[in-house]
Amino acid sequence: MVNWDEAVTELTAPGAPFELTEQIVVGTPTKVFAATPNSLRELFGTARMRGDEPYLVYEDETWTYADLLAQIDGFAHALVHTYGVQPGDRVAIAMRNYPEWIAAFAAAVSVGAIAVALNAWWVTDELDYGLTDSGSCVVVADHERVERLLPIAAKRQVQIVAVRYKGDLPDGIDRYEDVCALGEPMPEVVIEPDDDATILYTSGTTGFPKGAVSTHRAVLSALVGFACRAAIGGMLETQTSGDEGEEPATDPALILCVPLFHVTGLVPVMMGTFISGARLIIMHRWNPERALELIEREGITQFVGVPTMSWELLESPDFGTRDTSSLVSVGGGGAPAPPELVRKIVSGFPGARPGIGYGMTETNGLGPQNSGDNYLAKPTSAGRAAPSMDVCVIDDAGNLLGPNDRGEICFRGPNLIRGYWNKPDATAETIVKGWLRSGDIGWIDEEGFVFVADRAKDMVLRAGENIYCAEVEAAIYEHPAVYEAAVFGVPHERLGEEVAAAIMTKPGYSIELEELRSFLAGRLAKFKIPQHVTVSTDRLPRNASGKILKRELQNQTLDRI
Repeated sequence: MVNWDEAVTELTAPGAPFELTEQIVVGTPTKVFAATPNSLRELFGTARMRGDEPYLVYEDETWTYADLLAQIDGFAHALVHTYGVQPGDRVAIAMRNYPEWIAAFAAAVSVGAIAVALNAWWVTDELDYGLTDSGSCVVVADHERVERLLPIAAKRQVQIVAVRYKGDLPDGIDRYEDVCALGEPMPEVVIEPDDDATILYTSGTTGFPKGAVSTHRAVLSALVGFACRAAIGGMLETQTSGDEGEEPATDPALILCVPLFHVTGLVPVMMGTFISGARLIIMHRWNPERALELIEREGITQFVGVPTMSWELLESPDFGTRDTSSLVSVGGGGAPAPPELVRKIVSGFPGARPGIGYGMTETNGLGPQNSGDNYLAKPTSAGRAAPSMDVCVIDDAGNLLGPNDRGEICFRGPNLIRGYWNKPDATAETIVKGWLRSGDIGWIDEEGFVFVADRAKDMVLRAGENIYCAEVEAAIYEHPAVYEAAVFGVPHERLGEEVAAAIMTKPGYSIELEELRSFLAGRLAKFKIPQHVTVSTDRLPRNASGKILKRELQNQTLDRI
């Protein structure tokens, strides 16, 4: 039988599909995949070979690869010849997940501009911050975002290009279809692997977000890393499941249900389709019933979202009436998945394997991944990393820790951001001697499986005892009435902090606090059981990346104490 190390050796050896070589990246010897494309322009250019094959579906629209490439070429021509965009200029995108989002992004990076993905949930002041911070000269926006941009358009001297705008356009704003020069060729531009390609704003819940800057090499290294990690998983799964003769899905299709301005939607999902050749099915907005309809109608093979989305599919009243047999993988990331969800995915989607990924904006989404039998065996682990990445755990003094010792998780690899836009101090604090400090607390076991205990800042310190919120949340999720749960700390004069929790119940269920504490008493040490619990039937507040806003819940709890 092939084990992990043997699979890695076979796939990364000289001449193998994922051959690893050492190259100097920004002055540092780095492991890179030999087959990594040189630029995102080259990646999107590979789609020209697919011609009239269908690529994406949005509502009742179907775009072929040729349709998309015509839009990319036409808008790239407009950026260069109408707006004078030069390599290194910033082109911002502020819209929901429309097909034009992909066209605008691909056009910008293909002419050497830096694509700035603005959070579509931002209000006017936040958009103003993003445009000012990035220094964008053009912003491509849909109707709703155009309205939010109008008060600052003149002040920022930014050209607004409106997508799917209804009605008459305000003065000074161009309509996308009027400037997109269909039929014009892609302008000729030379792009180097270590040129800047993207700025994605981190989804921090306090202070101003930071613009994480990735080079073409970084984004592409992540994409090839995902493909390599999938190939390794495929080798291990085949031999353990006994499916040697089973052919892979002939028409792979992914559903895009997370924002394109978030690293998961942008890199592994959208750009990943240009590596895998999968069709992309775009949702207008998240709705579990609509998602189930699309899974059945389009034969979706892979579902990638935050864990809450998987919960909602399984809990939907339509679940039993929809055909989900096309799914071969149900997973995602953005937050830890409680072990109970892993079990539910296995029982609810008999033909699909569960999966989880632990990545960050700063790693272009690539990180440890766990799936299939390994995930079932170690449901609390984020898994093992792609061979191009190094992972370690350090203590507070920066010393390397051994197996199973808890500390801060750090990453190194060609997929890391080069830094934060115009924030050298924040960059120096996060990237130290080539290692990215994740801010997450965890450990690595003897087999290389990474376990994430919690964000360091979310860890509750009660009377000198470290309480990892993810552990408490996992126990709460085992209660049959719980739909969503978030655990966090609140100040306590004597103990330092106490544990608090906010819970959303499933429809038709209720929870008595003493009954919950009794339930948890059999699963957690007494000092870990929440002392302050809020129960409601309302969704817990989340940011655009799908992460629960614990600071907001903490403030709400403090107001009630």
